[in-house]
Amino acid sequence: MFDGMTAETLARMQFAFTVSFHIIFPAFSIGVASFLAVLNGLWLKTRDDTYLTLFNYWKKIFAVAFGMGVVSGIVMSYQFGTNWSVFSDKTGPVLGPLMAYEVLSAFFLEAGFLGIMLFGRERVGDKLHMFATAMVAFGTLMSATWILSVNSWMQTPAGYSINDLGQFVPEDWWQIVFNPSFPYRLVHMVLAAYLTTALVVGGVGGLHLLRNRADAPARRMFSMAMWMLIVVAPLQILAGDFHGINTLEHQPAKVMAMEGHYESHPDGAPLILFGIPNPGEKRIDYALQIPQVSSLILKHEWGAPLDGLDTIPDENEPPVSIVFWSFRVMVGLGFAMLGLGAWAAWRRYRGRLYDTPMLHRAAMVMGPMGFVAVLAGWITTEVGRQPFTVYGLLRTGDSLAPVAAPAVAASLLAFILVYFFVFGAGTFYLLRMMNKPAGTVHLGLKDGPIRTAGITPIMQTDPDAIPGE
Repeated sequence: MFDGMTAETLARMQFAFTVSFHIIFPAFSIGVASFLAVLNGLWLKTRDDTYLTLFNYWKKIFAVAFGMGVVSGIVMSYQFGTNWSVFSDKTGPVLGPLMAYEVLSAFFLEAGFLGIMLFGRERVGDKLHMFATAMVAFGTLMSATWILSVNSWMQTPAGYSINDLGQFVPEDWWQIVFNPSFPYRLVHMVLAAYLTTALVVGGVGGLHLLRNRADAPARRMFSMAMWMLIVVAPLQILAGDFHGINTLEHQPAKVMAMEGHYESHPDGAPLILFGIPNPGEKRIDYALQIPQVSSLILKHEWGAPLDGLDTIPDENEPPVSIVFWSFRVMVGLGFAMLGLGAWAAWRRYRGRLYDTPMLHRAAMVMGPMGFVAVLAGWITTEVGRQPFTVYGLLRTGDSLAPVAAPAVAASLLAFILVYFFVFGAGTFYLLRMMNKPAGTVHLGLKDGPIRTAGITPIMQTDPDAIPGE
């Protein structure tokens, strides 16, 4: 199955496979955690039971998704030691503490308050329960902050020096954490998580509205999701523009691959909408393009010169075809989200938000598209960084552990089998939960913690029937 592939190719495939499974769960849980905090706050303010019903519905879905995210992320840390030990050795003094901060602050915060959020309302009271819910939401954002700081440093390294052993060692932690691409990447990813969640919530709301237009929780979740789309999608497009300009400054080869610019354009670069990259001839075949617009987008100036991949050595050129298409999938889906939000806003204005089955069906179709967009964005970011793990400083081929290709192939095959079985079952379970209306009492997750073996509930006795009296 993997005959002829090198250990490096197989190790990259293995990490890409596992992180692709992992990234979709945090992207969802970040958004759902904030959604739960909003629902809980609105219920405390209004005492509208619809918000409480939605909170109880989505908290169970969040619990399953959160658990799957934790499990899917564990194996990646092992891969750093097995397949990428050289990378770990050289970057460990910088990246190791950042990952430790994520565990010590964000993950402990989430884990510490998760049980209270899920099971503690009747035990701790509304105020402490609201605090716990807010801390879980804050913890998911903190977790994203640390992980994106790690990834951003690999993209735009700063605040380091290199010692005699060839290791990156910290010189300025402020520059390391807040490296040049970090703010743009953090905003872009958090907004992507909110859009992903809005699409899932809107898709579930659309499904239940098709079944029953009078379903109050379905109407409320659909309305909230459509508001989120129309507000956040334009912000995401704006954030993407700023992120692209930052990437052009620090990683020009990635932008050249995204735009399909094999050649430099001293008099202004066209925006290539579609085409077929031809790496052998270094051109885009059958290109559908708009003159000058790429210069306008990237430099905000009509006719501004843009360099092409002809200024980059061949050995430093990223895989253009993958980056070119993944970027277009991400951008295309972003505008589709904006279109769905605008359609919903128009129907809301006409008073027909809940009476438009085509809109509800469109929301269902778009339900999983946030995950696709997140994966496409991740592929654009990571493949566009190649052939480096630390951009411009440490090549991917020099980061690999001394492992044999058959060993990596065997573990990759094992991951494929286990992941599709375990996470396929988990995803199927999530879909079953979402298929039930929000008023369903039990979605499959009990409303309280399971008792430990050996502990039995207190027997309720009749005080007038005491044995022996």
